Amino acid sequence: MSPDSLFRPVDDAFDVIPLGGTGGFGMNLTLYGHAGKWLMVDLGMGFAGDGVPGVDLLVPDPSFITERKKDLVGLVLTHAHEDHLGAVPFLWPRLRCPIYATPFTAAVLRLKLVEHNLQNEVEIHEIPLAGGFQLGPFALRYIDVTHSIPEPNLLTITTSAGTVVHTGDWKLDPGPVVGRLTDVDGLKSVGDAGVIAMIGDSTNAMTPGHSGSEADLQTSLTSLFARYDQRIVVACFSSNVARIESLARAAAANGRHVAIVGRSLWRIIEAAHETGYLKDLPDFATGRDASFLPRDKVVFVCTGSQGEPRSALARIASGNHPELSLDRGDTVIFSARPIPGNEIEISQMQGKLLKRGVQIVTAKQEFVHVSGHPARDELVEMYQWIRPQIAVTVHGEYAHQAAHAELARECQVPHTVVPANGDIVRVRDGAAPEIVGTVTTGVLAVDGKRLLPIDSSVIKGRRRAIEQGGAVVTVVLDHKGRIMAPPVVSATGLLSADQDQVALRKVVADVELELDGMTGPELRNDAEVRETTRLAVRRSVFGLTGKKPAVDVHLVRVA
Repeated sequence: MSPDSLFRPVDDAFDVIPLGGTGGFGMNLTLYGHAGKWLMVDLGMGFAGDGVPGVDLLVPDPSFITERKKDLVGLVLTHAHEDHLGAVPFLWPRLRCPIYATPFTAAVLRLKLVEHNLQNEVEIHEIPLAGGFQLGPFALRYIDVTHSIPEPNLLTITTSAGTVVHTGDWKLDPGPVVGRLTDVDGLKSVGDAGVIAMIGDSTNAMTPGHSGSEADLQTSLTSLFARYDQRIVVACFSSNVARIESLARAAAANGRHVAIVGRSLWRIIEAAHETGYLKDLPDFATGRDASFLPRDKVVFVCTGSQGEPRSALARIASGNHPELSLDRGDTVIFSARPIPGNEIEISQMQGKLLKRGVQIVTAKQEFVHVSGHPARDELVEMYQWIRPQIAVTVHGEYAHQAAHAELARECQVPHTVVPANGDIVRVRDGAAPEIVGTVTTGVLAVDGKRLLPIDSSVIKGRRRAIEQGGAVVTVVLDHKGRIMAPPVVSATGLLSADQDQVALRKVVADVELELDGMTGPELRNDAEVRETTRLAVRRSVFGLTGKKPAVDVHLVRVA
């Protein structure tokens, strides 16, 4: 395939390019190309792990499409989860395209944009539930499905080349608590009209049976709350509005008030109220107000189910939350599934809670969570309705995608594709799919106010400093290269200025020895002095600690 700069979508097929969302969870971004134009579906973020120090959030690198933004007809959002829209405030300035979403998703996005001072710049078009709209050569329609957030949508995309289906995140929930039921008749109609390819959620492709119903979970939570006579804290995803309603009704059934702890939860509740959800419930209290209630009369709902270090629950576990503290005999319920990669952080936080005498309840002990993604039986039903010629499996690690592809073949889907980010999957009616090339992809770290490639020298240097430590040495020479003062060395994280004076003097002596061995011309060459000093410090510290630190040399020349 031609280089990125020459690639153009053809007229008689769809080009499907995941730029994020395959081979892992989060950062969902899919491009659809046809007749020279591009359509973007979702623009999500992911959580950074220990391998990206000092960074909390990751977003997909959109460089391929930013180079073609004049041909980008718009960004369509399937729902309001962070892994599907969380990157918009960070990446939209590079795209500057219109955005299309149903009312709740639009409301959540507007609140996020306010935090980034973009509320007056981004063009957002609200599409009614089950609504259709045209963007360039793409005719789109939302179809109601169920998930763990209001207004999840399956998306049909039709062009002169045929129809593809982008499932988004979905499940088949007969009692979703919040929002509408899956439009089964609409899905069957789509299948009857003919579908070239279905690009589908693989999260639970290895999970047998059904994912479970939110209505059944509400019943379970109501019974569970009745067992406890002290404070109850429930950690869940802030975007799970149905779970918030289930918790509120379960609490009310047990004579308890619900207190909301965490800014992102309040933001979602605001969007829910604005769009007509969470109605007919008692008012939610703040954590501060509820802290004065009797311990058996309140349920605290908070963020932090994934062990996020800055979340409300992490601060509660560490004993430094300004509004809420827990005592022996209190209970924390984790009403969310661990996202792969977050297990260590979750375990460490749970350990802190257990040391405080707090009881921990997870889905391993009780029925406290249902997934928002389809298990195998639900996937089978979807394939029976849609009957695509091709299954393109996304949204999961490779094992999930591969299991999804195997299931699709068992459902008599003629062709399957397990793509990686950047693969150009070309699908056309009546033909086998082709991977006709790859485009440049990557991951960007949200590092304070800037975006950096995770393989940038800044991130690599930070990672190296954590693994091997760092040292700074100041050398003062005159213009002839004579040493005017003893070198000053610090080695943060390696040698303590208080406890390792002998070792630091050894490093200084080694630097002086190397400088004494340099010739006059060499001492007058700044580059040679810096490199000689750097190597001397590195060798000396390695001999003392076994670490090879990054060394920063400050060379000062005096007249």
